[in-house]
Amino acid sequence: MDGKPLALVTGAAHRLGKTFALTLARRGYAILLHYYHAVDEAAATADEIRALGVPAFLAQADLTEDSNISSLFSLLDSIPNKLQVLLNSASVMLQTDISTTSPANWDTTLALNLRAPFLLAKQASARMDEGGLIVNITDVGVHKLWTGYPAYVVSKSALETLTRLLAKAFAPGIRVNAIAPGLVLPSDNVTPEEWKKLVERLPLKQPASLDDIASALKFLLDNPSVTGQTVVVDGGYSLN
Repeated sequence: MDGKPLALVTGAAHRLGKTFALTLARRGYAILLHYYHAVDEAAATADEIRALGVPAFLAQADLTEDSNISSLFSLLDSIPNKLQVLLNSASVMLQTDISTTSPANWDTTLALNLRAPFLLAKQASARMDEGGLIVNITDVGVHKLWTGYPAYVVSKSALETLTRLLAKAFAPGIRVNAIAPGLVLPSDNVTPEEWKKLVERLPLKQPASLDDIASALKFLLDNPSVTGQTVVVDGGYSLN
């Protein structure tokens, strides 16, 4: 064992998950890098982490399947580094309105965005010593009642409630918090013109940068008195 604490980051191959994984690696954490389909991106991110001088372990898993979660923690148990951080970043955002949201889409969204963080937190907390940290990634937009993303809004809203519940249940040994980003990276179904209009509506007239999101994680790592809170990084979007 190299003495470095271990952080499990879900959905860590790209986008925000990659930012969180690299932020933790730069703080000296060994990384258990979870991914689902993004094989090449996960391998590239793992190489970036190892270039920082810390271990990176790859773990492919469908977090909507209980057996995959069990296998993920079996792999974790084979790693000598002690788990200290769980960061739940993996999620899905399906664009369907109320009338076209199928039971399957509803179940899949809640399974990944809400049920998986719950099960991962239970497993992780049993392996953490005092001082452990769990961070859930929510979304400031869930308080806007986006009718085009009903399952996503419900799952992320519930995840904020789950964050507070787990913070109370796991205290005093383990802290549980959330980060709620606003506009950071455009999704594939948003055109550059649409993205520009969204940004212009922000009070600060600029999206959050990846460094801004990383700073929110650093704040939670460095403040042992903060638990049950959601750190909002949204350029003022929640003020509209």
